[in-house]
Amino acid sequence: MGKLSVAVLGLCTTLSAWAQETPADFTTQVPLTVSGEGPWYRLELPLAVQLSARQADLSDVRVFNAAGEPQAYALARQSAQLSESRSVANVKWFPLYAAADASEAAPSVRVQSSANGTLVQVQPASQLEVGEEVLRGWLLDASAIKAPLQQLILDWTSERDGFQRFSIEASDDLQNWRSWGDGQVARLSFADERVEQHEVGLPGQSARYVRLLWKGQAAPVLTSAQLESASVHSLPLPLVWSQPLAGSRLKAGEYSWQLPTGLNVERLRIDLSQPNSLAPVTLSGRRESNQAWQPLSSGLLYRLTQNGQDVVQNELQLSGQTVTQLKLDVDERGGGLGVEAPALSFAVRTTQLVFLARGEPPFTLALGNPSVQGANLPLSTLIPDYSVERLAGLGQAKVAGPVVVVSAPAVPAPAPAGTNWKKLGLWAVLLLGVAALGAMAYSLLRKPPVKP
Repeated sequence: MGKLSVAVLGLCTTLSAWAQETPADFTTQVPLTVSGEGPWYRLELPLAVQLSARQADLSDVRVFNAAGEPQAYALARQSAQLSESRSVANVKWFPLYAAADASEAAPSVRVQSSANGTLVQVQPASQLEVGEEVLRGWLLDASAIKAPLQQLILDWTSERDGFQRFSIEASDDLQNWRSWGDGQVARLSFADERVEQHEVGLPGQSARYVRLLWKGQAAPVLTSAQLESASVHSLPLPLVWSQPLAGSRLKAGEYSWQLPTGLNVERLRIDLSQPNSLAPVTLSGRRESNQAWQPLSSGLLYRLTQNGQDVVQNELQLSGQTVTQLKLDVDERGGGLGVEAPALSFAVRTTQLVFLARGEPPFTLALGNPSVQGANLPLSTLIPDYSVERLAGLGQAKVAGPVVVVSAPAVPAPAPAGTNWKKLGLWAVLLLGVAALGAMAYSLLRKPPVKP
């Protein structure tokens, strides 16, 4: 009978999970307005709204349309802006020789490389007679460059003026090559002017090796080969600061603060109200009041007057872990921070919410339910052709009015008159399941006991 109870309980739990959430299930409701091109809209969550959540990872955030239907959404903690770091590296180059009458598209070579893929030696696959070999091109070793390659920069001996045209190919194993198009550099002189072009654009892809083959002419002797690479990163969203938060003094040199909810705090600012304050400090935090304090950061806070101006260091950097309570221990040999606990401001990373608008506006943002499960999707699922550039071009959603807070989720309104076929269907499945399990239990009870 114990297994029967578990089965019935599991069936009931599964059916209850089918029930659709409504705005009334959440303590905080915020009206939204949308602008720009949909159907996706991007909302930067204000800190005041984030503080209404009851789960630190914002699992209890939802968006509803005018009919109270939930919208598909994703949470983004990266901005729609890109940062690009570029670097130029000198690379080794190896000559590619072929016979003057060779018909191969590319010279056949023997390659010796180190364990990490760095080229050591490149030689023709077959012995060439002196005077019969032709310099067909160059093999560049880019194995030490991990970022995508953006530009090729070449220099060559002065006796080869004019245009230099060549094909560009890339490989990661020296066996399979993919075309990167054609390149051209030039060194021209006319009258008293000199024009030089040393740079060739590359497709912004990664490769361990780059092969340059000259077309219809021998390759010049290189004197320099450089590759410019660039790493593109999505910038983290900016930090948003809270209003000053009052604390309490636990004992001499020890202060504590209670945060509004569990937050992933990345920075703290302590109000040093008195000039010439100097305080070596250790910061601790915890999520629950019954847990032990865990060290988070330490540093030297000060506000010193020099040449008639205040020099202030009043911030501590944190790792972003979730805390609800903070404690500051002050080494009072520096004079301490006073009898009253100083005000504290905290900074968290702004979060963007992207939702797919379905149904009619107005849309409502809802938060504040400690028991619901997260329903957010990955951005790449919500937006099939997602990219950072695409994120930047989405429509905008903004908070349109005051945050509406209720003390507890509202009691659902009575169902309107008429037949609710969906509800009846769920009850029918539940009753049939219970009946089937009851029949199984009855048949087991009627079985005669097994004789020893």
